[in-house]
Amino acid sequence: MGQKGAETRDRLLDATQESVEAAGYFGTGLNQVIALSGAPRGSLYFHFPGGKDQLVGESVRRAGAAIGDSLGALAGSELPVADVVDLVLRQLGERLEESEWRKGCPVATVALETAASNDSIQQVCAEVYASWEDILRARLSGQPGGDDLATTILALIEGALILARAHRSREPLDRVARQIAVWLN
Repeated sequence: MGQKGAETRDRLLDATQESVEAAGYFGTGLNQVIALSGAPRGSLYFHFPGGKDQLVGESVRRAGAAIGDSLGALAGSELPVADVVDLVLRQLGERLEESEWRKGCPVATVALETAASNDSIQQVCAEVYASWEDILRARLSGQPGGDDLATTILALIEGALILARAHRSREPLDRVARQIAVWLN
């Protein structure tokens, strides 16, 4: 694929991510993605012959990898785990607030909408969550209950993002960060 084709593909994925995060799987239409991306209709089907499911799946996977890279970089630092989680929550809070409360977790809305009805999208969401959990688990290795703690921390982050978005306030994120710090210190 040439540079122009790669750029068009990236624009389609960016537009899909933007729409899916704000409106969810069912609130995202292919016509909307085409309009947001400025890509020709034929490009959508050329790059994503599997249609909407392939487009959304790759978009969620890509957004999940970006968050995972950020989480991995922080988790790989010498910072205490509580500080790592605090920084992650701050970054996600900034992202959420800067987007006017539209961009919480790039996976949560899609996972909630499709987990019971769309196996291929559910699998992508599960893979992304598992990769984030693995990063936390690796950072917590050697701590008693590290596996359970990794799942708990991820669940708290996800829940806090949903509450922050619903309340249009970073306070749930701040509260979760404080509580995790208490547990880990």
